[in-house]
This record gives sequence, structure tokens and C-alpha cells, in this order.
Amino acid sequence: MHNTTTDELLPDPSKYQRLLGKLLYLTVTRLDIAFSVQTLSQFMQKPKRSHMEAAQRVVRYVKNQPGQGILLSTEKKNIVTAYCDADGVACPLTRKYVIGFFIMYGDSLVSWKSKKQSTISRSSAESEYRSIASTVVEIVWILGLFKDIGVPVALLVTIHTDSKAAIQIAANPVFQERTKHIEIDCHFIREKIQNGLVKTEYVSTKEQLADVLQKA
Repeated sequence: MHNTTTDELLPDPSKYQRLLGKLLYLTVTRLDIAFSVQTLSQFMQKPKRSHMEAAQRVVRYVKNQPGQGILLSTEKKNIVTAYCDADGVACPLTRKYVIGFFIMYGDSLVSWKSKKQSTISRSSAESEYRSIASTVVEIVWILGLFKDIGVPVALLVTIHTDSKAAIQIAANPVFQERTKHIEIDCHFIREKIQNGLVKTEYVSTKEQLADVLQKA
């Protein structure tokens, strides 16, 4: 949902803000509403009636789908895998892409995120590459946490992406003119690849599980 000029502002935005706060809390265990809540949270300052109606639809969905949540597998698999993706179309208002990722330990989902990029990407390939960078940052944190609490993990971690262009940027050690502005992300990801921490692997769009984090 995007802002419109013909829609009417809510007289009391605090009601919308409180509702979104509760929905944001629900996303801790409800991956299925992460994208919708992320989108609605962009209008916290000046919410309109259409935004409140959309938020109430999310509430009705949650009430009608109480069984949707996170279930942890009892099987012991010490492999960490990740899926990351970026929306194929940028927001028409801000020209920023929505990126998302989720990370699994064995068959159990342990981390996920759906967020709009803080800066504008020049292409969908760049937004996909930045989604990989965000995923690697989270993987580094999770591996550190697992190490601290004594959870065994087999390296290396496979990151699945449906962008061949992003994989090519990660594999290409030479900075071209079109990639210089994301040089920090490039250095960071390549360092982790060279250290044997992560590797990128292509997955078709149909098999891209993180796609759910860019669609309502």
C-alpha cells in the first residue's frame, strides 16, 4: 500500500500507532505478516483511513489464522542456511527496494527480516546484493551467539539468492564503475567468502523462499 493525496488523514494518529506497535510485536513469531506490517509502519507519522483499514485487515487475518507461527524441529542438524531476496519493483514514492531474508538452523527458522532499504539502489541487482550483505551481517551475529551458548554449527553457510548478477558481483574481485558506490558491501561479503564463512548459491525465483518477505 502506498500513500495517496485523496485519502483522509486520521484525526487521532495514536490509535494507528498503537495498533502498529502491537502488530510489530506479533512479527516476532508471525513471519507471514512481516511484509504487510513493514509496509504499514512507513505511515506512522501521518496515517490515513486507508492505512487503518489495511491494518485492521491484518488483524482479521491473524485472528482467522491462529495456527500460523514458528515451529522448531526436533531433528538435530547443525547446518545454517539462508535465503535472501529483494523486491523486483522499487517503491514508487521513495524509489527504495524492500529486502528480506530468513536464516535456518537445520529445519528450524531462527531469524528473518523484511525492511525497506535506507538508501536508494541504482538497480535491482544492487538491491539484491545489499540484501546479501544484510543477510551476512545477521549470519555473523547468529554464529557468534551460537558459539557463546555452545551450539555446534557446521561451516560454511550457504546463502541462496535468485540474482545471478548479485552472485557475479560477489565473485568478481575487480570493481567496475557501476559497483564502486557499494564498495564497502563488496569488501565485506568477499572477506566472509574468502574466510570460508559463507558462500552464495543460485536458486530459481520459484524456489526462493524469502520471496514471501516482499509480498503481502
